[in-house]
Amino acid sequence: MNLCIDQGNTSTKIGVFDQDVLIETAVFDEFGENELSQLFTKFPINASILSSVRLVDQQFLEYLKSISPFFIELSHDTSIPVVNAYETPETLGKDRLAAVVGASFLKQGNDILVIDAGTAVTYDFVDSNSVYHGGNIAPGLNMRLRAMHDFTQKLPLVEPVTDTPMLGKDTQSALAAGALNGIIFEIEGYINHLKIKYPQLLVFLTGGSTFYFISKLKNAIFAERNLVLIGLNRILQYNVQK
Repeated sequence: MNLCIDQGNTSTKIGVFDQDVLIETAVFDEFGENELSQLFTKFPINASILSSVRLVDQQFLEYLKSISPFFIELSHDTSIPVVNAYETPETLGKDRLAAVVGASFLKQGNDILVIDAGTAVTYDFVDSNSVYHGGNIAPGLNMRLRAMHDFTQKLPLVEPVTDTPMLGKDTQSALAAGALNGIIFEIEGYINHLKIKYPQLLVFLTGGSTFYFISKLKNAIFAERNLVLIGLNRILQYNVQK
């Protein structure tokens, strides 16, 4: 069994895999040695991988290494089952890389756009030969709403909603619709542009804000909330088998 740990800025998401099958997942506000010990007691974990976008506590890291029969910490030096054509791989977000690997594994031999809708919205492209070409980063839904409030004197801060009109009828709905519809048009624009060169393009949507967009998009999309964990598991297995 494999343990995959995706440590974000505010929470940690874990996945336990039996080969390629995800058998348990959980999200923790705080994830330390106690939680780790409970997982290793509950499951016969043979290998583990840690991906973190923040500074890793060294005591936690050493404990994880000590109880894992096989362990890797994801970095730009880690061997991965795709060709990374990003010009500065050391600056590439580990979650972006893992999501690309996950999508390439789930739909092998396809041109794929991976969209991760979270704090930011990221767009990453991997081709049918498993070459990752790079991508873009844009403000996410809450970030857009927050920016319009913070950088003006009169616009209120509104909460994101799933049901918005095409055109707002008041300031509240204009802000909510502007942010949501702006991202929807942005997503559709990326898809339609890439389909000119890659007509068989497949699209994966993941991230915490997925549910705001999935029902409103015209293009066919695979929604996979655990895409990053799936990618981490694939990277882990790739390194175990080397």
